[in-house]
Amino acid sequence: MKKKHKIKKILKRKIVKKKIVKKKNKNMKELSREEIEKRKKKEKLWEELPLVCKARIVDIHTGRKIVILHEQDAEENEIHEGYRVVLKYGKEKHVAIVNLSSTIVRKGEIGIFRDMAGLLKVGEGRKINILHMERPASLEYIKMKMDGEGLSEERVKIIIDDLMRNRLAEPDIAIWISAMYMRGMEENETIALTKAIVESGDTLDLDAKPVVDKHCIGGVAGNRTTMIVVPIIAAAGIYMPKTSSRAITSPSGTADTMECLAKVNFQLKQLRKMVKKARGCVVWGGGMNIAPADDKMIKIRYPLSLDPRGVLLASILAKKKAVGAQYVVIDIPIGRGAKIADPEKAKELGRDFIRMGSKLGMNMEVLITDGSEPIGNGIGPALEAKDVLEVLEGNGPEDLRNKSCLIAGRLLEMVGEVKQGDGYDMASKLVNNGKALKKMYEIIKMQGGKPPNSGDIQFGKHKYVVKAKRSGKISHIDNKKISKIARAAGAPRDKKAGIYLYRLKGNKVKKGDILFDIYAESKNRLNFALKALEVWHPIEFEKMLLDVMG
Repeated sequence: MKKKHKIKKILKRKIVKKKIVKKKNKNMKELSREEIEKRKKKEKLWEELPLVCKARIVDIHTGRKIVILHEQDAEENEIHEGYRVVLKYGKEKHVAIVNLSSTIVRKGEIGIFRDMAGLLKVGEGRKINILHMERPASLEYIKMKMDGEGLSEERVKIIIDDLMRNRLAEPDIAIWISAMYMRGMEENETIALTKAIVESGDTLDLDAKPVVDKHCIGGVAGNRTTMIVVPIIAAAGIYMPKTSSRAITSPSGTADTMECLAKVNFQLKQLRKMVKKARGCVVWGGGMNIAPADDKMIKIRYPLSLDPRGVLLASILAKKKAVGAQYVVIDIPIGRGAKIADPEKAKELGRDFIRMGSKLGMNMEVLITDGSEPIGNGIGPALEAKDVLEVLEGNGPEDLRNKSCLIAGRLLEMVGEVKQGDGYDMASKLVNNGKALKKMYEIIKMQGGKPPNSGDIQFGKHKYVVKAKRSGKISHIDNKKISKIARAAGAPRDKKAGIYLYRLKGNKVKKGDILFDIYAESKNRLNFALKALEVWHPIEFEKMLLDVMG
């Protein structure tokens, strides 16, 4: 009997091994023979080390992956200006573009700028291996996209693979993003990009159901709904592993605001443990290896102010898929000053989310909301944290509370926790009875923080009160302008900096009434914010006179 059992185990092992091999072969067959040979050739080239130079650190941050070689070294090794080379130091490998000089570096040296030295983790005088690099196959596919051709799933995977292996320089990715912006993306390309982004890193498997998530496409100042939705949902016993971003162009991201209350930087194993215990969390997605290809693309997209529709969809869908979300609510704010002003464009984008989400195995619902003015009173990490705690304590800004309960309510309905139409009331109940606040305290403690009351939140020590210069009715509060002033005051880098609003659209004010406070951590920052206020006037009053004719 023992012998028979042993034979069964061996056969089982062989069958599993055969399946794995078969799967690998299937993936290989999807690529053409020419593409496979190109990839093998590239791998071989990465192992050759024809040139070794000593690092000469140049204390300049360029924001680009460029290096300087001596002209004679370059000539002897057939490296020309603008060529790509692979720099290898220890375990680190990065692609850089070559500049040439006969004076900045000596023969046998390589000029490494400060940001490149940080990536390589190399110090002055250390020996760096410089590898000849042939033109990556992915550049041909990028050129195809520039010519208006759609890319297959295999080719999208190769581009993302080269991106993750640092085989593509930042200008290459910028060209690809620009091509997707100008030429558009077919649905199959967007889904292929989503899958490739997910596969570029780790994924969260809670081994539990249901798992929910939410996302706002942004553009609205304040709007810190996530930090209210998560404890409501977790208090209802539903899993919500929320990975959030830091601010790039706004005065605060969800991770920046949460960091005022607790730690946000965790590894994937820690995330899984926390969510299994408390049902929810609010952490920084960039601290984990979840959809890392998207983070690399974001670094290129934002400085260029390019947000191709297909890339936006893939970016959001990939991060939801990577955390195992089955039910997702997408918030698309519209209106003057929001990212999308046209309701029809918002609906079109919403339909794309629902359709593609379904193809990726996610049940998605889109909420088109009013994004014409800020949500909440606080704009800036600490000021937004105060709003969140006040709402969970049963008070706080009414618009922030209502929107948070609306989103949480839809999620509760989607998973079948309550009947359609009862979600908002259920979410409100969890806030009113204190269960959401109790859950938030549990999450804060679990993430290494000490639960505060809203009154414990401190703002910047330098303050300026902005008052109405005339009486009237407020017709508009501009999201972009008020965000720029908050950033000028130091937010999000200075956690206690930002703006606290006292008025809403439609409010009547008298001359001398307080409109908002500006907080800063230094006098210089406050002065900078006041200069910004002279340029950008965020609050507009109703105009009685529209035109004069004579």
